[in-house]
Amino acid sequence: EMTSKAGQKCTAIRRVLVPQDSVEPVIEALKAKLDKVVVGDPQDDGVTMGALASIDQRDEVLKSIRGLIKSATVVFGDPDSVDSRPGAFMAPVLLKAGDKSAPEPHEIEAFGPVSTVIGYDSTADLLDLVARGKGSLVASLVTKDSAIAREIVLGTAPYHGRILVLNSEDAKESTGHGSPLPVLVHGGPGRAGGGEELGGIRGVLHHMQRTAIQGTPDVLTAIGNKWVTGAKQTTGDVHPFRKNLGELRLGDTIVGGPRQVTRADIDHFAEFTGDTFYAHTDPEAAAANPLFGGIVAHGYLVVSLAAGLFVDPAPGPVLANFGVDSLRFLTPVKAEDSLTVTLTAKLITPRQSADYGEVRWDAVVVNQDGDPVATYDVLTLVAKPEAAS
Repeated sequence: EMTSKAGQKCTAIRRVLVPQDSVEPVIEALKAKLDKVVVGDPQDDGVTMGALASIDQRDEVLKSIRGLIKSATVVFGDPDSVDSRPGAFMAPVLLKAGDKSAPEPHEIEAFGPVSTVIGYDSTADLLDLVARGKGSLVASLVTKDSAIAREIVLGTAPYHGRILVLNSEDAKESTGHGSPLPVLVHGGPGRAGGGEELGGIRGVLHHMQRTAIQGTPDVLTAIGNKWVTGAKQTTGDVHPFRKNLGELRLGDTIVGGPRQVTRADIDHFAEFTGDTFYAHTDPEAAAANPLFGGIVAHGYLVVSLAAGLFVDPAPGPVLANFGVDSLRFLTPVKAEDSLTVTLTAKLITPRQSADYGEVRWDAVVVNQDGDPVATYDVLTLVAKPEAAS
């Protein structure tokens, strides 16, 4: 991170903050690495670092180093020795901070292969030193202690756009300190620019206008191409599961039930699945539960029974159920309660590269009193007309 792109990149490491008793070992390790850096034409074999962007840039870096040495000592490299070859070449420079509270290491950025090692005495001291930087694109925190990681991340997050927590468990697969990813924020507060690069879907959404639409459920369904609760529901002689993707319409609905739940159903489900939680098996304990007041049916028994009320069993356009989203259990179901399920086509999404598409169904299960027992979305794969035929 010091020598990549000759240190002339926005995420290059400028300050290396280490525990006070590790300052010298870290410096020696860095010096050993830096001693192997070969400066020159990147096209030549063996060269590991090229030139800076321009002579003016090199002069600016040397000027920054002169500012840094007001409160730091050069421990590797010679900033006064400039390569005489044509081009903006310079060797890496490593400094050791003397007075860690001095402003120079925290406020001067030498935009080149230059870093300063700064020792800290405690976590509180570290957080104070980090804040003195007044904003950074990225920080790498090297620790295997999760409690320490939490404390430092929470304390440094306000000053960084991104934080990499690095240890022996993730080092081999880590993308590295300076590697922005499209799914992550890349940008930073304060001196880091006060913004962020618009990577991934965040960048697309940033350029899209948001408009609030008001209207009836039917109007909102038509505009948004997604069925909205309260919009028209269409029932008919043809089961929705018998319709292919071209025939199915938003609002196509099947109502199944009622189906009475018995104590035998609850007992069998508990024994068959092994889910013998006391609310389903122990009358006395279940009665003492303030939420239930007695034996109640398993939530997944309710979902299973509901499926039995709306599924069409014969082979047809519905190829598979591939998931359930947003499942919520609401009113508890007791023995002798009756269940009715309403399943409505909510969202139809054709897949361009497949002979089928995705259909999201709105499922609402109610009891004999009309109280909602469970709500969820059922996700299915449904064949297109040509595939169904």
